[in-house]
Amino acid sequence: MDIIGFFFVALARVLDILLSLYFWIIVIAALMSWVRPDPYNPVVRFLRAVTDPVFYRVRRWLPFLTIGGVDLSPIVVILAVQFLQWFLVPTLLRLGGVGALGGLGAGRM
Repeated sequence: MDIIGFFFVALARVLDILLSLYFWIIVIAALMSWVRPDPYNPVVRFLRAVTDPVFYRVRRWLPFLTIGGVDLSPIVVILAVQFLQWFLVPTLLRLGGVGALGGLGAGRM
């Protein structure tokens, strides 16, 4: 494997970690929206700052996702994150010369 291959493998692994973290941030933000947390709490402010811009774009592109006051945009974002983990990460690993799953995501399928 050459230096470009190592770059693609490293990029795939970092992207996999970041997408996993963002997945859990979305889940926690969605769960916290059910209990009305203190808006001045630094954790709540961080979660909103990280997720609200993405949710806003999804709501703007797909306005029918709010059904009876229930916002389904986190589900769409979770599906997009999962798609990127299942498609983009293995593709980058293959570009790097690693096998089909390369040790990443083998337990997820």
